[in-house]
Amino acid sequence: MIMEERKPKILLAEDDTNLGMVLKNYLELNDYDVELCRDGILALAAFRREKFDICLLDIMMPNMDGFKLAEEIRDVDPDIPLFFLSAKTMKEDIIQGYKLGADDYISKPFDSELLLLKIKAILKRNQELNSKEEEIHEFVIGSYAFNSRLRTLAHNGETHTLSPKENELLHMLCEHKNDLLPRELALKKIWGSDTYFNGRSMDVYIAKLRKYLKDDTNIEIVNIHGNGFRLVVKE
Repeated sequence: MIMEERKPKILLAEDDTNLGMVLKNYLELNDYDVELCRDGILALAAFRREKFDICLLDIMMPNMDGFKLAEEIRDVDPDIPLFFLSAKTMKEDIIQGYKLGADDYISKPFDSELLLLKIKAILKRNQELNSKEEEIHEFVIGSYAFNSRLRTLAHNGETHTLSPKENELLHMLCEHKNDLLPRELALKKIWGSDTYFNGRSMDVYIAKLRKYLKDDTNIEIVNIHGNGFRLVVKE
């Protein structure tokens, strides 16, 4: 049985019935799961009850306004993305929104397509950050122990601290262990572009890594001419 991919879940707090329904329907048509609440207290109860990926909060709402709601939400989850949707365009209101940790403050009336693009961008950013946090940081390379979070390479009781570029390059080689690390990929990620001079710089760092790993003859960094490098570790 094929499991359906979970749709991103949005908490939409909006007291304008027509706008709320239009926005809810539009977002659901674009593959989002939307919980619409028409005041701050109901929205807070929903947030405490369910797991959301992003919150879209009107400011002018009965019972609890969007600013107070944002404070309560931040107490529960300091990292969840927040967008304020408001007709209030005073500079002080916008500043207050950002002080509360808003990722964006969108003034009404707004373009629904632009809002959708902003939502996609912020969710993508969060997904990438979460993926980075889940990266593996500890590697065994033959008789060496490499920790990319600490930038340390340990061998026979001695520990060497790598430079940031050495560390990132070795981390990428470990992720592609016994496989090809494309030259262009490493250059763009670590140096920002694959120019000739950056390529020469990377060759110098490869030579340094070979020197650091030379005490284990089962380890080799192989140059695949014109394509990249392979960190070969014989078991």
